[in-house]
Amino acid sequence: MNCVLCRTGETKPGKTTETYEIDATVVVVRGIPAEVCQQCGETYTDEPTTRQLERIVDKARRAGVVVIQEYQAA
Repeated sequence: MNCVLCRTGETKPGKTTETYEIDATVVVVRGIPAEVCQQCGETYTDEPTTRQLERIVDKARRAGVVVIQEYQAA
């Protein structure tokens, strides 16, 4: 697919790291499967991956901890 951000790059399957900050909680999730723009590095995740990320972040938020976690599919 063409990158929505830079409009010139093509995306290819890869992995990314995302950081989420909610109040005093910081969650870093590594190894997330994504489409990655070869030009600018913008990443895109599909719906099942996004839902799993939401579960990971919500669990960490409820625990109120700083978490660095590898992505694991549901």
